[in-house]
Amino acid sequence: MSHARSEYGDFKKIAPDAYELVLALGGVAAKAGLDKQLLELVKLRASQINGCAFCVQHHVLLSERIGVPVDKLHLVAVWREAPIFSARERAALAWAEALTLLPAGVSEDVYSEASREFSETELTYLTSAVASINVWNRFGAAFRWTPASRPVAANAAASRLQGRRS
Repeated sequence: MSHARSEYGDFKKIAPDAYELVLALGGVAAKAGLDKQLLELVKLRASQINGCAFCVQHHVLLSERIGVPVDKLHLVAVWREAPIFSARERAALAWAEALTLLPAGVSEDVYSEASREFSETELTYLTSAVASINVWNRFGAAFRWTPASRPVAANAAASRLQGRRS
């Protein structure tokens, strides 16, 4: 039996209080002043680890809209091997991975790196962003939310750009 969903509308309808809490938690890091592009990279990486196709696509599309360089989006899965990421982005991605892969825990090295790049307040809000995307990933995976399609105009533009590179 397939119970795929195209969006999180059922979650919003069935449990509006839970939906609103998760939504609010997801917004506090940006409201606290953390860079929105950095937060999208973190959410994308956690979603990749958790295998939530809906959230991966959602955060790729959102990242594109707010100007995250396409090369970073393509390389976030292998960020350790890609020199395109800043020290701050690397610290945030390592932090996100450590918190997403909890059985491994947050090593002293990851904590030290994150503490060098983020204030205690920023690290607390970054942790809230990682916690939030992990909650969304659990709902997306559990209810098999279907990834959104890229708008037709964006597909055409991406195809034209790809054609120029070939």
